[in-house]
Amino acid sequence: MDSSTAADHPDLRPAAHGVARLLRSVRDDRLSGPTPCPEYAVRELLAHLTDLSAAFRDAARKDLGPTTGTDPGAAPPVLRDDWRAVLPRRLDELADAWRQPSAWQGDTQAGGVRLPAAVAGRVALNELLIHGWDLARATGQPYAPEEASLEVSYEMLAPAAEGAGESGDGTDGGGLFGPPVPVPRSAPLLDRVIGLSGRRPDWRPGD
Repeated sequence: MDSSTAADHPDLRPAAHGVARLLRSVRDDRLSGPTPCPEYAVRELLAHLTDLSAAFRDAARKDLGPTTGTDPGAAPPVLRDDWRAVLPRRLDELADAWRQPSAWQGDTQAGGVRLPAAVAGRVALNELLIHGWDLARATGQPYAPEEASLEVSYEMLAPAAEGAGESGDGTDGGGLFGPPVPVPRSAPLLDRVIGLSGRRPDWRPGD
């Protein structure tokens, strides 16, 4: 894959596989623990990942229906009993679906919103990266996404924050996920992406 194609069609496999690796160490006694998403315990975060993996898989396939037409905020996500088998499979299906050039063409739907497919693919990648970090922090695991994936996420989040009045260093404004958290320009790219998502890079359970 040449550099122009890689830039136009980011590979979701590294981010999806990174989340899947985290799942192996999520013990049942962690499911009720807090996450950086105040409205989600670990079980709701896992349920959200399960649902969004199906939604963005079907968005890539242009298989529009209940999975792509449902607002994820309409009701709390409910974790399936078989999530340990279902979620890894859906993550693989999501990543594979976005490997098809046709996935990035035309328009599609996700979360009940019509949008360009090229935007939906980047949103899917960002969801995996951010919620992967949420899960890693909530369960005390290391997390090191690929730099190329983080760059895609940063390029998507930074203009939204700046457009809402953010000055460029995370000190003001809104953004796609809420007000950005101040993070120094010299901080690692992962920390800057997490700050733009409205989360504190130093978050730990109990904060």
